[in-house]
Amino acid sequence: MTDGGLQKIGEQMIEIDLDKVTIREFNQQLHDLNGTDKKEAYKIMNPRGKHSVAVGADAPVDITVEGHVGYYCGGMNKHANIDIKGNAGPGVAENIMSGCVRVQGNTSQYAGATGRGGMLVIEGDASSRCGISMKGVDIVVGGSVDNMSAFMGQAGNLVVCGNAGHALGDSLYEVKIYVQGEVKSLGADCVEKEMTEEHVAKLAELLEKAKINADPRKFRRYGSARKLYNFKIDNARLPE
Repeated sequence: MTDGGLQKIGEQMIEIDLDKVTIREFNQQLHDLNGTDKKEAYKIMNPRGKHSVAVGADAPVDITVEGHVGYYCGGMNKHANIDIKGNAGPGVAENIMSGCVRVQGNTSQYAGATGRGGMLVIEGDASSRCGISMKGVDIVVGGSVDNMSAFMGQAGNLVVCGNAGHALGDSLYEVKIYVQGEVKSLGADCVEKEMTEEHVAKLAELLEKAKINADPRKFRRYGSARKLYNFKIDNARLPE
């Protein structure tokens, strides 16, 4: 069955050609399912770096994007599973609530920003501010992250299988950070912490869920020193 850029493949998969269907039309089709338990499956063709693909999904749908996407793909995701077979621009999975967004390539800045739940998996590398202001999301990066990742992270887990840039975990609250490679520098109030058996088990669970092959015992853990929770005059640098 074909209707414009919509093609139904069998009884399960709906193919959508973004050369023929606008982003607004596709997102509206997703929003029409919001709050339902319908388990539609979509295959998105010709994304060509378009912005705001699959934003605001609120149903247990499966979405496969065949190519690269621009800004905010999978933003505000709830319940949906989104698999991006390419790279993603800034703000992928921004404010994710639940479900899973997977990027098989690399991501630009502030991936998973303000995420409140669910999981973001980046199989490649992430740029700066990955996981900025995390509020409960789990982010697993198969490669490396750039500067100021997990800045002001409040809750959740950031797993980095590669290296981390400068100011990792700056102004951190209670996000747990696991890094396998080198860390260029730690941000304000971020310190290395003991990697207990409990943490090894939790990390192994996260890696398995993300389908990332890595040895949890080769990671180091970082977290908040909790010195910035309350204002202290001794921590303030006053003008001379």
